[in-house]
Amino acid sequence: MARPKLNPFRYFNSSPDVIRLAVMMYVRYPLSLRNVEDLLHERGIDICHDTVRFWWNRFGPLFAGEIRKRRVRAGNFSRWRWHVDEVFVKVNGKPHYLWRAVDHEGEVLEFCVSKTRDKAVALKFLKKAMKRYGRLEIIVTDGLHSYGAAMREIGNLERREIGRWGNNRVENSHQPFRRREAAMLKFRRTKTLQKFVAVHSQIHNHFNSERHLVSREIYKRRRSVALAEWRGVAA
Repeated sequence: MARPKLNPFRYFNSSPDVIRLAVMMYVRYPLSLRNVEDLLHERGIDICHDTVRFWWNRFGPLFAGEIRKRRVRAGNFSRWRWHVDEVFVKVNGKPHYLWRAVDHEGEVLEFCVSKTRDKAVALKFLKKAMKRYGRLEIIVTDGLHSYGAAMREIGNLERREIGRWGNNRVENSHQPFRRREAAMLKFRRTKTLQKFVAVHSQIHNHFNSERHLVSREIYKRRRSVALAEWRGVAA
């Protein structure tokens, strides 16, 4: 007999709806902890910015894990065309690289944080992505030689595409993270960066509706569905 699932909010006096709202506002939008505190105060919710920090650290990974589990279970990801790129990020003043793979609609599939961008890291990142989502038809990358060396070892070098403008999809997908990075005043630890990227990518996927490709009515309907599903996360 399966054990009953414990309520993650059982030791908290605050409403689960307030906790979900605070986590969504902080992770999804380029707001600081004190910005979230002020916005909640305008709604009659009096909490400290340290409470917002505690909530996103405690419940952010829980919400992100539930969203990822639902998407993988439903098969809501593409194996047609992936775009892979790495972006420079400073952690406590030292250079690091954030590797990200997105599909043709801009959905973040996988990420990795490293201090270098050599063949070993590229190989580890691609193997991790393909283990989770399976082999795909096309991988679009930039001209970094590490991708070619890694894909040659995997045996799918013929699936690689390189183009000057071909990787705009993943370049544009960096923008929400860059805005959040600026609001957080950079990162001090690699572990914090990895944790935040994992949470941010899943919440971004959940609310990403490609509004420029659909009519206003379809967008409003998708937005309402996304909000309803968000309220049901970890319910």
